[in-house]
Amino acid sequence: MRVFRQKLWLVTVFAFGLLFAGCDGGELESSASEESDEKIKVLTTIAQIGEPLSVIGGDRLEVESLMGPSVDPHLYNPTQSDIAKVDDAEIIFYNGLNLEVNMVPVFDSIGKSKPVLAIGEAISQERILNDEDGAIDPHIWFDIDLWEAALDAAVEELKAYSPEDADFFEENKLAYFSELEKLREEANQLSDIPDSKRILVTAHDAFGYFGNTHDIEVIGLQGLSTEDEIGISDINEIIALIKEHRVPAIFIESSINSSAIEAVIEGAQSEGVEVELGGELYSDAMGSPGTDEGTYIGMYRHNIQTIYEALMGE
Repeated sequence: MRVFRQKLWLVTVFAFGLLFAGCDGGELESSASEESDEKIKVLTTIAQIGEPLSVIGGDRLEVESLMGPSVDPHLYNPTQSDIAKVDDAEIIFYNGLNLEVNMVPVFDSIGKSKPVLAIGEAISQERILNDEDGAIDPHIWFDIDLWEAALDAAVEELKAYSPEDADFFEENKLAYFSELEKLREEANQLSDIPDSKRILVTAHDAFGYFGNTHDIEVIGLQGLSTEDEIGISDINEIIALIKEHRVPAIFIESSINSSAIEAVIEGAQSEGVEVELGGELYSDAMGSPGTDEGTYIGMYRHNIQTIYEALMGE
């Protein structure tokens, strides 16, 4: 039977950031029958974690994600309502690897009273990518193998928290992973893209794992974080690359302002180079709930198809 953890009330003070302090709110009281019927309240930062866990957890979990469509986790700051959700949750999962950097003080504090897991940091270090400056690439959900490992760590945490549901979670996890295997097979179509066109230019460097998995060179106008500034020199470098390699299309991202990519297209056209807008990709955020792109599998499938059609000229 699950043990309800102590509640921790957090106070936010806004002055050059957020400061957090906790105080004991007492144990939740519930009868044995109520405990056995109540869903486990799971809170995640990004929907890439929350949606798969809602499938795996079924009717045993109540899953909520803090960051919805078009929300940039690199820049996200917790609100007072977020603090209430963190306090109310029984288990919290976040990506880690410096993705939700402004949320870390909250999780460090609340982790003293309830399970909090950075699922990306459960992956062995040698499998994590770094940029040329040594910065960690947190976008691990674009490598299906790594994302399986991260989700597996989350499921193990759920099984430890609620042992009576362990078999249920394990069975559903294996069923979900079989769907991911089908997704891997669908992604094989990317191998048909000619070598000369295997260059993916996006708004920021979020697709390193995707490119590493599918043997595509990835160029981000911004760095790993959307906090990185874009200069005229960055735009000119991308235009030069497009000219040299005759890149047929470049892509905007759903959670990032499209103005920089549009500037690249206009700049290329001013130099007599035609490059198409290949479409919108989902990178740091998924689509709206209730849509195909609002699921991890649907989001990944959308990106596969959008990239394939644009780079193949279809």
